[in-house]
Amino acid sequence: MNLQTALLQGTELLEKGAIPVPRLTAEVLLAHAVRCARTYLYAHSERELKEVEWIHYGRYLHERLGGKPTQYITGRQEFYGREFRVNAAVLIPRPETEHLVEIAIQRLARDPRGSLLVDVGCGSGAIAISVALELNTPVIACDISPAALEVARHNAKTLGAPVRFVASDLLSPFAGRSLAAVLSNPPYVPWHAREGLQREVRDFEPEVALFGGPTGNEIYARLFVEAARVLQPGGLLIVELGFGSLDAVLRMTQTGWQDVTVADDLAGIPRVLTARVI
Repeated sequence: MNLQTALLQGTELLEKGAIPVPRLTAEVLLAHAVRCARTYLYAHSERELKEVEWIHYGRYLHERLGGKPTQYITGRQEFYGREFRVNAAVLIPRPETEHLVEIAIQRLARDPRGSLLVDVGCGSGAIAISVALELNTPVIACDISPAALEVARHNAKTLGAPVRFVASDLLSPFAGRSLAAVLSNPPYVPWHAREGLQREVRDFEPEVALFGGPTGNEIYARLFVEAARVLQPGGLLIVELGFGSLDAVLRMTQTGWQDVTVADDLAGIPRVLTARVI
């Protein structure tokens, strides 16, 4: 079987399985099986697959049809122009989270208040590593999951980012008002929304990175209290907002915070909240 036929057959299987963007998914999985760029599939469409490549491709298609996200099959996800390793220990970085990185870069570049920047709940390290490389500044990244920290350390080493990693529950290791900024994409899905999630998310991504509690706002509440304790006067807290969480999070800024701003994503949904501690 040649590459062209394999691609057509894979696309047809994924279409029948109601997998989103079946053609693109088939391209990504076939390129992963052949260990080549997607452009190679078209430049060498008549090339015959080796037996081992066909076996791998068939397994990848089977896994995707079973709901496993493409990123967990390939072990890769692009974020802010860089390729990150991902696996089932970490949340797959979303394009929406790039808004948080953009805002952090803008705010910290023009208003630096020291070198201690902390990313809370770092997962794959996408936020911490992107900010560290774009600003050429050290960042501390925290996560409660040792397995997630292992993935993040690998990404930082591969990308050459000046990031130090700490195993912690939110900001518990930090004392005094020593931090210049706290960044976070915290778990914010309420427990009751579990069954409404896509199966790729519900059945495969880590629960500790998804669910924020009964209302989804419990981690935000803890984070605002702890950030107020450790941020320097005027220090920044920049958080990603879950769908429908804006009102609850805004109420958390009413005491002890100022200069609160909210930025929408490309769909017009409130996505990033920034606040400066008094």
